[in-house]
Amino acid sequence: MSTPSAMVFAPAPQLTVTIERFSETDELHVHPGGQGIWQARMLRLLEVPVTLCAALGGEVGTVLEPALAGEDLTLRLVKRESTSGWYVHDRREGQREEVAAGHGHPLTRHEVDELYGLALAEGLRARVTVLSGTPDQTTVPADLYRRLSADIRANGGRVVADLSGEQVRAALEGGLFFLKVSHEEALEDGHAKGESREEMVRALHSLRDAGAENVVISRAADPALALLDGDVYEIGLPKLEAAETRGAGDSMTAGVASVLAKDGDLVDAVRTGAAAGALNVTRHGLGTGRAEAIAELIGHVRLDRLDGV
Repeated sequence: MSTPSAMVFAPAPQLTVTIERFSETDELHVHPGGQGIWQARMLRLLEVPVTLCAALGGEVGTVLEPALAGEDLTLRLVKRESTSGWYVHDRREGQREEVAAGHGHPLTRHEVDELYGLALAEGLRARVTVLSGTPDQTTVPADLYRRLSADIRANGGRVVADLSGEQVRAALEGGLFFLKVSHEEALEDGHAKGESREEMVRALHSLRDAGAENVVISRAADPALALLDGDVYEIGLPKLEAAETRGAGDSMTAGVASVLAKDGDLVDAVRTGAAAGALNVTRHGLGTGRAEAIAELIGHVRLDRLDGV
């Protein structure tokens, strides 16, 4: 059996700057961020080697590259002409407020071709590929997700995605082994007509028909729903007080991918993902936590099969 490994496709990492206040003292936190970075960080926490495929550029890119090198990842990078994305958030009053942000210009045709080649090669080597989105959906063509998912799957790879908008529609066309979406995204794309459990079950089947073999739909404070190997489940999460709900879905996706990278069972993968997402909401750092805490929380995740739906 080959070594467990994951490729995370993260076209546009961001430099994240967050101002916090603890014990009457202001703190400045500067980290690499963005969906793919948070997913990669959680995969490493769960002891899966990760190769990150990304494009970096400009002054922000020169800061991001050494910071990413400190994340215990294998980096495969393309240099972009425009600057990498960034944001500054102020959390001193408890809620996130965006002070400023920038995404840079869309990648050029040459940059897209180079990034695709890197991601395809690494995706074919990895046990599982994770497709992450971009804050600005014009950064890369949506069709890149279709091509990547189709080509990796056609050559025996497993593709996991947590996307929205044109990007998720394109990835579905290419075909996915596992998809995680929110109930808002299912509604927006017309897979459900309302927020009821019955409509979200309908969305599970609709997303499977659109190209995802297995699907999880998160539902904010309500139990998530899953379609796994044709069976529908309701996912009961442990009750934990939230410090930061942002990033929970990314941790969940990474938790699922970590088990799939080890050829684990789908139900076990979703339990692990749910536990990783639940732990993440207790922390201010995104994609962070302790593996032993996730292992303990797995026993508090309930998957109830819903018969006849």
